[in-house]
Amino acid sequence: MPDIKALITEMVLPLIEFPDDFNIQSVEGDEFMEYHLDLNPEDIGRVIGRKGRVIRAIRTIVYSIRPRGQKRSRIIVNDAK
Repeated sequence: MPDIKALITEMVLPLIEFPDDFNIQSVEGDEFMEYHLDLNPEDIGRVIGRKGRVIRAIRTIVYSIRPRGQKRSRIIVNDAK
């Protein structure tokens, strides 16, 4: 079974300057397993990227992984800290 949190961490950590402020919280919903990313306000732009390209690519990778019998994954970037 793939570890989605580890995958997200491996993709996000090289992009940010403040890794100590990075945190992932997983919340299970009715349809999705949501992963909420808490970031330093200065790192949010780096993770989102121009026109949302970086976060869209990360979401595409994470969304495409679906272990059998489990819910699809969704990433949410928390912008208010």
